[in-house]
Amino acid sequence: MNKNSVVAKKQFGQNFLKDESVLHKIIQAMPNNDNKIVEIGPGLGDLTKFLVDVKSVEAFEVDTDLCKILQSTFKKEIDTERLHINCGDVLESWESSLIDEPYDLVANLPYYIATNIILKALADPMCKNILVMTQLEVAEKFCATVGEKVFGSLGIITQSIATSRIVVKVPPTAFDPQPKVDSAVFLIQKTKDRSDENFEGLLRVAFKQPRKTLMKNLSQVYDKKILQEIFEKLDFTLTVRPHQVSTSDYHQIYNILKGNLDGRRNNTGN
Repeated sequence: MNKNSVVAKKQFGQNFLKDESVLHKIIQAMPNNDNKIVEIGPGLGDLTKFLVDVKSVEAFEVDTDLCKILQSTFKKEIDTERLHINCGDVLESWESSLIDEPYDLVANLPYYIATNIILKALADPMCKNILVMTQLEVAEKFCATVGEKVFGSLGIITQSIATSRIVVKVPPTAFDPQPKVDSAVFLIQKTKDRSDENFEGLLRVAFKQPRKTLMKNLSQVYDKKILQEIFEKLDFTLTVRPHQVSTSDYHQIYNILKGNLDGRRNNTGN
């Protein structure tokens, strides 16, 4: 099988990026550091060929047919250890850290697993920066700020440990085959490790029904009297919606709730 005869496989969410101006913008937006590059879903190697000119790359590709093409196309880079290709499902081999050294994730991610991969990268202490292309809707959620309709748990998790921005929006015509949605390249630069899972559990409750009030959502799980005290302390109205509350305020809500729960446990134990 050669590169020109490849047909994109729907089960792997394949849309091959062909617009070289977008590829160059991705390279230009890469943080200037000594971190290794991890590329997930290199496809036909359209981005890979630029990445290996900059740094050594650890690539993960689930499609065995594409693995063979990549191994043939990049034989020289593989022989000189500029590129290493892992064939298989990246999520199956990704435990606490994907690789055992600091890295930046740079990739055109398959749409169907993009959010899951970015959350894994945010939780991975070895991942320092995330520069990826996803569908525009996903990019906007990770880069959203308080008050925007799309501001939710993804934006809050990101803001808690990083800065984020959209680098460039990409039309469907940049791909083959063309997707039915717009895409975007965005950059997340981590400033600290990911916050604990219990905080993210609070966010899941807060945004479970985003059109309802924050009080209505939280009171399904947490003590309403304590919530009323928190709302009063933070000067929230009872009609405030989940997307209208800032990241720092969510951390305050979490810390107060955690303190109350810990206090109750201590009292129970005495």
